[in-house]
Amino acid sequence: EVDPSLQALESRQEEILKRLYELKSAVDGLSKMIQTPDADFDVTNIIQTDEFSPLTTSGADLDLMLGKDYGALKDVVINANPSLPPLSLLVLHSLLCERYKILSAVHTHSSVKSVPENLLKCFGEQTKQQPRHEYQLGFTLIWKDVPKPQMKFSIQTMCPIEGEGNIARFLFSLFGQKYNAVTSTLIDSWVDTAIFQLREGSSKERGAVLRSMNAALGKTSWLVGNELTVADVVAWCALQQTGSANAAPANVQKWMKSCENLAPFSSVMKLLK
Repeated sequence: EVDPSLQALESRQEEILKRLYELKSAVDGLSKMIQTPDADFDVTNIIQTDEFSPLTTSGADLDLMLGKDYGALKDVVINANPSLPPLSLLVLHSLLCERYKILSAVHTHSSVKSVPENLLKCFGEQTKQQPRHEYQLGFTLIWKDVPKPQMKFSIQTMCPIEGEGNIARFLFSLFGQKYNAVTSTLIDSWVDTAIFQLREGSSKERGAVLRSMNAALGKTSWLVGNELTVADVVAWCALQQTGSANAAPANVQKWMKSCENLAPFSSVMKLLK
């Protein structure tokens, strides 16, 4: 028979270990904020929310893709200018929340005087937060006066990834899809075309891209093959930002409706109103 005093001691030890683990997770989160020069917390309007859904069988893939670090939450930190919100990154955040348990946060950097209310709440209303160690991924968006979106994943070791298209590629890779070389090249090509010609190009370039999209979408449901890729996310967002959506040809219009029937796209539509 087990000594009751020994059982009580073991129970107390387990409780202490649990508290130490929670404390380690909290300290890890604070250290990442302190070591990120962009995450200045002399800020106004801080909104934090946690968004998650039941995990799928592929939820554990994050450890394979990002590396496993016992007791530490992986954090993606993105700086973006509120004058040109990176809509594709917001769509991808919503898609990731359908797959993983994500600790989401929105901050306003001191370099920005004001941010529209809808952008401050782009991850939803604030809800009760759970301890950091109960999440799989941290996703922090900082509205800051930067020329283009910047992302850091490994705060201590990596240079920032710059550009909405490049960050979108990284985020979409977290779903674990594998493509052959031809498909990967087509996807990359459409992402670059959407950013540099559809969104930032002349009206003549925009018209040429819309014709190319219309031809491609006459053969497949999505821009590359029969499933959603990052190319669809970036192209749809570029169309919304340029105001070209209403003038798009028939196949493009049909494809846009397919995108908007997915919850992550429809939630971003609200930001455009």
